[in-house]
Amino acid sequence: MNTNISKPPTYKKPLFIMLFLLIFALATYLRLDFLTSVNHHITHDTLNYDIMVRQLLEKGIYAYKDTQPNAQVTPGYPLFMAAVYKMVDYQHHDPFPYIRYIQAGLSLVTLWLMYTIARRLAGTKVAIIVLLISSVYPPFVWSNGAVLTETLACFFLVLYIRLQLTAFEKNTWTFALLSGSVMGLLVLTRPEFLILIVPVYIFHFLWKKELRLTLKLLMFTCIGTGVILSPWVIRNLVSLHQVVIASTQVNPFAAGTYPNNNYEDGMVDRHGKTQMEVAKERLRIGFTQQTWVFIKWYTVGKLKYIYTHMYFGSGHKPLYRVLPGPLGNQLQLALIYFCPIALIASFRRWKQPLTLLTLIVAVMTVTRLAFVPEYRYNYTAMPLIITMDVVTVVAIFRWLWIKLTTSSSHSQKGGVSHAEPNGNP
Repeated sequence: MNTNISKPPTYKKPLFIMLFLLIFALATYLRLDFLTSVNHHITHDTLNYDIMVRQLLEKGIYAYKDTQPNAQVTPGYPLFMAAVYKMVDYQHHDPFPYIRYIQAGLSLVTLWLMYTIARRLAGTKVAIIVLLISSVYPPFVWSNGAVLTETLACFFLVLYIRLQLTAFEKNTWTFALLSGSVMGLLVLTRPEFLILIVPVYIFHFLWKKELRLTLKLLMFTCIGTGVILSPWVIRNLVSLHQVVIASTQVNPFAAGTYPNNNYEDGMVDRHGKTQMEVAKERLRIGFTQQTWVFIKWYTVGKLKYIYTHMYFGSGHKPLYRVLPGPLGNQLQLALIYFCPIALIASFRRWKQPLTLLTLIVAVMTVTRLAFVPEYRYNYTAMPLIITMDVVTVVAIFRWLWIKLTTSSSHSQKGGVSHAEPNGNP
């Protein structure tokens, strides 16, 4: 018996290593070339972050758009900025270029994490394809020029998924604790992700059917998250005399109540009312008096607005074309319009690690429908969507190949058996 039949060819591993290094080199070149060859715009949010960080470093006051302490934004990204400001002596050097280069490094680490996740889910071939698409996906390049939360949040999200999958696989409290700690860092960067903990562990219980194990892992995940969030919560109790786990900002929710982003529709008199009071009144009137308009806006309208356009970062000149011509937009649309097929395919066989990615995309999409739609909201979902799409496409091609080869084999066997009685093999 030939025992080497099932072994993969010895050339494959060096080939995959070479492909990995070439693609990673391409990703590195694109990010560094982008940072050095264009003029980067500074957004309104970035200017406010800059004022906030300088105030924190010089006066010890943590406040966004104010001179009195507040919790308008979570401290993850401002503290990241503050660390860079101190490191480079911000009073004598512009800290923004250093932030951009660090973000480019984080972007590359995120690519590596995506590769490891895809390899665990579907093998090295799929992982190489995921790495290639992610390396040239334009927003993953452009975002490094924006002094905003996207790159850091994406890094923490992908790292959280990597650790959470390991916790589910090994069933150990250490990885659950680590995943919870990274979730805490993610929430401090983008607070909307806090909602993920509950559905993720509901999925784990439905998958494994082991309540004690699920509760054990959930407990350590919550401990990890709580330890990271506790200094922020304590600070808010001491400085603001209120319990604030994430942030007090209401504007994204309130702005989301204006269909098609028409902020002058006059539906509600805003005089003398808080943003939350206006938002609640708009929802009540909108869903009762303009029911179809609001239903459409809170479903198809926001989905189309969020997902059918690429996130452009903070903007730059001249336009840096990561892919030639219209290929960038075509790639975005192909990934988005194939995603429902990947979602359906995942849920058909849902007791598998890939479903965790599907669940996160679904939960975060529904969550973001409550807020103002922004192109930037699709950014953190795209690593998951790219992975899901590639896994599904490769699975479809493998299925078709098996069907074709099986059909061809049966046809050949049928031809032989038919010829044998006539003596014509």
